[in-house]
Amino acid sequence: MTTHGTRRVFTALLITALAALGLVGSAQAKLTGEFTRFGNCEYKSLTVKKCIYSTTESGEVVLGSKKVPIVNPVVLQGGYGKAGEDGFSPFFGATNGITLAKVAQPVPGGLAGLVNCKEIKDFFLRISCEVTFENGVTGLNSTLELAKPATDIRISENNLAGEAEVALKLPVRVHLENPFLGSSCYVGSSTTPLKWELTAGTTAPPAPNKPIKGSSGFFEILEEGTILKSTGVKLVDNAWSAPGVTGCGGFLVELILNPIINAAAGLPAAAGKNTAILNNTVYIASRFAVNENDELNP
Repeated sequence: MTTHGTRRVFTALLITALAALGLVGSAQAKLTGEFTRFGNCEYKSLTVKKCIYSTTESGEVVLGSKKVPIVNPVVLQGGYGKAGEDGFSPFFGATNGITLAKVAQPVPGGLAGLVNCKEIKDFFLRISCEVTFENGVTGLNSTLELAKPATDIRISENNLAGEAEVALKLPVRVHLENPFLGSSCYVGSSTTPLKWELTAGTTAPPAPNKPIKGSSGFFEILEEGTILKSTGVKLVDNAWSAPGVTGCGGFLVELILNPIINAAAGLPAAAGKNTAILNNTVYIASRFAVNENDELNP
């Protein structure tokens, strides 16, 4: 069988498996074993059709001229409903309020790695940078956060399984964390989020970025056919734009710091200059199976 033929068969099997999850129940111990990860899904709600628990285990985010590897796992969890006419399902956030876990990723080189004063072309900004950052506080973390309510997330099972078009729409912002930068230094906000339209297929970004390929991964069925586990799921998007930073250093100080960080990091960055690559393991179960698992073991 050819590679394309094998992929078509795999896609058909994956779509069939996803559909079957909505029809099958299971008699297991109360949210134990593989079911425990769905404890924060609204599986009691009739509007929820399936529960999802996805862990991004590696990847990278390129923001302007800076790259941050994902080295600490990040969890996206919740549930989603019936797909609409556009093919996307509404998302329902985690019951504990942690739909997208806030997990700090160390920025290579720390603050000095983000802000290299000598690379800033503007003379006055370069001088201000050299004066401002002679403070010895160099550690820097980057934390991805939801920029809008969980209800703004959208997911497409068919696009994920078929490795075509957008599989996950995710509005996010990036929190830059360093004592010197204060607690409100962000790239993106609720009004100007980073609009990730992640695909398991191939991107079509504007220059200078080039197309990159995602993957729907490889799946297996757990708990007597009631949970779908997909490993090696690669979601990518390199066609999004990013605004400049805001709030760095707090009131008044940000008037100096924001332009310095923007100049050093190449922000704002137009579409074609940013990249998100997320390597995931994804678990999906019907809410019926999770609910039955709960009800049979009071």
